[in-house]
Amino acid sequence: MPSRGEGGGGEPIIRRLNALRRLSDAGASAIRAAVRDRTINASTGEDIACEGERCDTVRLFLSGWACRYKALEDGRRQIVNFVLPGDSCDAFIYLLSGMDHSLATLSPVTYAELDRGAFERLLSTDVSVAEAFQCEVLAARAIQREWTINLGRRDALERVAHLICEMFERLRVVGLTDGNSFAFPVTQTDLADATGLSTVHLNRTLQQLRAERLIGLKERTLTILDVDALRNAAMFNPTYLHLTRG
Repeated sequence: MPSRGEGGGGEPIIRRLNALRRLSDAGASAIRAAVRDRTINASTGEDIACEGERCDTVRLFLSGWACRYKALEDGRRQIVNFVLPGDSCDAFIYLLSGMDHSLATLSPVTYAELDRGAFERLLSTDVSVAEAFQCEVLAARAIQREWTINLGRRDALERVAHLICEMFERLRVVGLTDGNSFAFPVTQTDLADATGLSTVHLNRTLQQLRAERLIGLKERTLTILDVDALRNAAMFNPTYLHLTRG
């Protein structure tokens, strides 16, 4: 079960929002104050929120990986997005009557949980904060549109390569890459569920990316060996991420 943490500085949130809309010093300080003493820890494989539940809080992810997913009655699962440090789940979610998807952890995670009052007070402290969170909502929609293209039009190698390129850019902007390497805690089953492939097909695709010297994957660390070649293979254009800074 999720448990209360011991505070947190909110730096991943600040870095991501800064890449979307420059925060003022006052705005960044307000975020740090808002997340302080509101952090929650969850272990791998926990459902943080389930489809159909009422959601009265905004979650701001500080560390670890999670995913949004939909499940069919027969148990088949589609991951519809990965949630990374710096992401919110979701700004303004309390305006809806209930969750239309579930949220699960893929690694140990830490997130700050703000109720409606706390979140709206945060937005009111500085216009740069309000605009940055509005940009984050719009960027999340753009990412979802790109995932639709990924599933509907790209072949297996293009899908996986594109997802890797996206994860690299999203992690880079919050300072969680080391050169062209980054922690990659997801399983092959998770990747298959995110790309609409069978685990066998996903495994073959990863082997092809390795054989072509595009990526290396060892001990849950992924290294992009040739950034330009991987982008070309994926037909990846990062403009949909709207990361103008960082």
